[in-house]
Amino acid sequence: MQSVTNDAPRPQPLVLEEERRPRPVRSESAAAALLAGAALLTCLHARAAGTDAPDADVRPTLPDVVVTATRSERSAFDVPGSIDVVKVEPGNTLGVNPSEYLQSVPGLLARDRQNYAQDEQISIRGFGARSTFGVRGVRLYADGIPATMPDGQGQVSAFSLGSASRIEVLRGPFSALYGNSSGGVIQIFTADGSEPPQVEVDAAGGSYGNLRLGVNARGKSDAFGYNVDLSRFSTDGYRGHGNAERTNANAKFTYDFGEGRKLTVLANAIALPNADDPLGLTRAQFETDPRQAVASALQFDTRKSVHQQQGGAIYEQTLSDTQSLRVLGYFGHRDVEQFQSIPVATQKSPASPGGVIDLAGDYGGADARWNWHDIVAGGPFDLSAGLSYDRQNQHRRGYNNYLIDSLGNTTLGVTGALRRDEQDLVSNFDQYLQTTWSFAERWLASAGVRHSSVKFSADDRYIVPGNPDDSGRADYTATTPVAGLMYRATETWHLYASYGKGFETPTFNELGYRPDGSAGINFQLVPARSRNAEIGSKWRFGDGGGLNLAAFAANTRNEIAVATSSGGRTTYQNIDRARRRGAELRLDLPLGAGWRAQLAYTYLDATFRSAFLTCPAASTCTTPNTRVPAGARIPGVPRSDLYAALRWGETLGWNASIETGLASATPVNDLNTQYAPGYATFNLGAGYAFEMRDAKISTFIRLDNLLDKNYAGSVIVNESNGRYYEPAPGRSILGGVRVEWKH
Repeated sequence: MQSVTNDAPRPQPLVLEEERRPRPVRSESAAAALLAGAALLTCLHARAAGTDAPDADVRPTLPDVVVTATRSERSAFDVPGSIDVVKVEPGNTLGVNPSEYLQSVPGLLARDRQNYAQDEQISIRGFGARSTFGVRGVRLYADGIPATMPDGQGQVSAFSLGSASRIEVLRGPFSALYGNSSGGVIQIFTADGSEPPQVEVDAAGGSYGNLRLGVNARGKSDAFGYNVDLSRFSTDGYRGHGNAERTNANAKFTYDFGEGRKLTVLANAIALPNADDPLGLTRAQFETDPRQAVASALQFDTRKSVHQQQGGAIYEQTLSDTQSLRVLGYFGHRDVEQFQSIPVATQKSPASPGGVIDLAGDYGGADARWNWHDIVAGGPFDLSAGLSYDRQNQHRRGYNNYLIDSLGNTTLGVTGALRRDEQDLVSNFDQYLQTTWSFAERWLASAGVRHSSVKFSADDRYIVPGNPDDSGRADYTATTPVAGLMYRATETWHLYASYGKGFETPTFNELGYRPDGSAGINFQLVPARSRNAEIGSKWRFGDGGGLNLAAFAANTRNEIAVATSSGGRTTYQNIDRARRRGAELRLDLPLGAGWRAQLAYTYLDATFRSAFLTCPAASTCTTPNTRVPAGARIPGVPRSDLYAALRWGETLGWNASIETGLASATPVNDLNTQYAPGYATFNLGAGYAFEMRDAKISTFIRLDNLLDKNYAGSVIVNESNGRYYEPAPGRSILGGVRVEWKH
């Protein structure tokens, strides 16, 4: 058994001399023009609303209250950092994926892969862009319960959108206060029980066999509240071999004991049986027929099954006029089976883990937090101190994805001989402290620190000739401080700056293999560590709109990147330096008479600042041999991304919307030899809502990708076979109806 700790001398990553190289033409001028235009629009709107004078008597609409940034209820407008709230309200959408609701958040890239075997692709300011499946580098939470495991790997498929009230998205330095792999934080909140009680039934469906059915019941009776939701989604898929079915269930029960004591009980389940995986396409396949599935996907019947059940409880108690306590505990079980398209010849190597992944494991944890709120030196003062522990115990097995019968006939896409048997354990124990203080009339300071200890261990139970003992352990620690300062220039205009440190450990998948082919955990990998800075400005208009601007920079040491990918094994290495910098804009502008405009723009320059060696795609390279020059762009991140929408309508009657999404070309590999083309898409929607006795009935229809644009909706970065592209659907239609009864 070997061990590596964060205090041991670090291995020196391969660093090659930086070089200057021609850069592609940037879009700073376009971004500057957009920012200037938005600022001018704001000034004109403020003047029209009578809010241009600093001392004007303004009574703006109260901004959304958030808890993710400061761990206590606070207006997002009063947080010295980038945090946005997206209300999850019934609307003209399918209601299956978080990406449907998060387009209006700048800095956040949420892409629907059209592949339910691989979950959504999510990154924040370039963190998490390297993930080929699931979510890495971004922390996920549902009602305070982590949806990210201690190693940094997370899933959003269990998010229950039918019962949710809002999603909070935190970006920038303050994300580090959530520990490992918190390049950003996304947290979904289930709505409380309503009064009067209500029952809602909805159905939506359209092109490519998409169909979603849902039922929700929520209510409140004296001290007891409930919100129960059940939904089922099925699709034939835009591409061949894209069938999927998914059932989500979510429940929230609350009981108010009085005297500041409250108990919340949460339960969640997901069933995803046999979601087909069409795999990515090469550039030639993407341009020839974007709806095809690759031949190996059909030969091996590539697919994935997920079953997860989870429960948790939160107890809150007021201790005094100034103190309160919050304790959270949760436990869950997750089973995953995935069939890959690894060739039979490759699996015959004694070191191969096979072509079928079989995971079964339990996970759970607890968080205890003490809060203190008082007046210090004439200003409100909030202090939170807490302990957090999370643990995942997972049995990982691998099998061949073929069987050979007595006559020598080979059957593909079935579970064959055992090739891997391993017990993996990962845990974290964190301590955190956070404070916010309004120390003067116009000034607010916020600071915090978190100490994290993340431990990995692997117990190998499959030891045969040619496949020696892979057991081992790796321990990492980090202390991540952060501080921010806000200046309230006027009641409707705030300025802020923040700075902090963050870290990201390798996931279990990234630690699994060594680049030299020897057995055991890859001890050469160390956590990536970043220094993050942000400045920003927030305006709020008198009629409820607002404009947020932010500029940010993050410098990372020991960035984690691919070293080799061959024979079903991908190994990783640390890159000396990487940098992410850019700007964000979010505009929400009421125009009167039921009209509203939204705009979200992100400019992101994400590059490797040190040269390194890697293996090109579609090669048998087992030792990195191709130079990635300094200045190469980090794959999976477009330099410019824009979303704009114009909406009209009220709660009842007719409503309509037009949306557009634009993205610049996206590099798909570290070598930057291929790019997913930039694109622009347009969507139209319309609906009608009316009341009938005790019921409200809402209908909608929408047309997506109006111009039938052929584009890559997402990419698989550094795909070893060069199959980088995941096509988005062509022109498609969607319609739905929702009936809501209130008693």
